[in-house]
Amino acid sequence: MRGYMYILRCKDGSYYTGSTTDLERRIWQHQNGEGAHYTKKRLPVELVYYEEYSNITEAFYREKQVQGWGRKKKQALIEGHYDELPLLAKKRWKKEESK
Repeated sequence: MRGYMYILRCKDGSYYTGSTTDLERRIWQHQNGEGAHYTKKRLPVELVYYEEYSNITEAFYREKQVQGWGRKKKQALIEGHYDELPLLAKKRWKKEESK
């Protein structure tokens, strides 16, 4: 069964990252307040990015990876600036290292 990792932009401009086997149904759930607690308080939401995988396990692991990213790195992914992703990871790592 296919799996999807997706990113939603919430009304407040924040991003929500999730995974599902049925993307259309899951987006409908989010839009109708039946999704995650996080999105219920930030309606409406808009699907801004998704990736398709051969199974839900792969999509779930990708979800967890992207959830750990900062806002700028997620924006680069959404906008298709893939060449910036490694650089943004290094910047965040250096920032955390200096704390």
